[in-house]
Amino acid sequence: MINDKGILIRNIYYMLSYAFQELRKNNYDEISKEDFEYIQDLFAEILYKGISYQLKQGLYREYIERHDTLTMLRGKLDMVETIKNRVRHKQVLSCEFDELSEDNTLNQILKTTAGLLLRERTVSSKRKNQLKSILPFFDGVSTIDPFNIYWNMLRFQRNNQTYRMLMNICYFILDGMLMTTESGSYKMATFSDEHMNRLFEKFVLEYYRVHHKELSASPDHIQWDITDPEVAIIDFLPSMKTDITLRKGDQTLIIDTKYYGKMMQEQFDKQTIHSGNLYQIFTYVKNMDRDNTGNVSGMLLYARTQESIAPDLDAHFGPNRILVRTLDLNLEFEGIKQQLDAFIEVVQ
Repeated sequence: MINDKGILIRNIYYMLSYAFQELRKNNYDEISKEDFEYIQDLFAEILYKGISYQLKQGLYREYIERHDTLTMLRGKLDMVETIKNRVRHKQVLSCEFDELSEDNTLNQILKTTAGLLLRERTVSSKRKNQLKSILPFFDGVSTIDPFNIYWNMLRFQRNNQTYRMLMNICYFILDGMLMTTESGSYKMATFSDEHMNRLFEKFVLEYYRVHHKELSASPDHIQWDITDPEVAIIDFLPSMKTDITLRKGDQTLIIDTKYYGKMMQEQFDKQTIHSGNLYQIFTYVKNMDRDNTGNVSGMLLYARTQESIAPDLDAHFGPNRILVRTLDLNLEFEGIKQQLDAFIEVVQ
């Protein structure tokens, strides 16, 4: 099995399956048993299975505003355009009306993503044939410019909830892997560290939620420990939101996940932990543990790369314990689980 930046492609699927629980259901089970040479091939398989399932349920339809010239009134009459037609001796009515249509943003994103994967050389012939087999069901659906998708404007309700996971997968594919050539066409770029970082964070959080229900696992907002809240400077301080906060009893562990191409920084020919990351986790811990009890610990958790040196630290800063650990994602998944289980001994 080929790896992507030191991560087994199958393990990227496992990470996705924790981040998006829908992937853990029956129609996706077979994916975990297959070998994928490239990450784009994995995404093509997920998209094919997801769209196939959606086709059985029926493509989502919503009311789209239409404007057309008709012989009979439908909807609302556009008086100005109708008069223009009469001047041209056309005995038709210009109408504005709503029509239930499959040609909406959600289906347009699915069709566009499938079309881009079909042009990607790292997608296998098998996956391309699968995607080709479902595209005829989108004949009435337009494509959309990937750079004009307003992802934060997508809205989900009871009738389109099954699209939520598919839209997340499309977002990873389009926003994380898309670039434009000089000719204006699109091609796939390397899957970005930014998107892998988001996936890594979500995966670790959901793993602890699923396998360690004895812990309270969630992101958390931390307030600055300022003795005089009336001081104006508080308005200019950045907000502090943890990636993952684990709680059990009076013990708390703050985990800040990091996915970089390089885990270490180099200064004066010496490799050290990224100073900004260490300052960040230190700030989180000290501001959460306002009474200096030592019950709050912090961990920087890096996704291990192919570097020979990995950051490692276990030290007390005053009463608070700060750790730096790496998670090797290039193991079989059972090995990944063992590492994650060992990290939380701080709050056990």
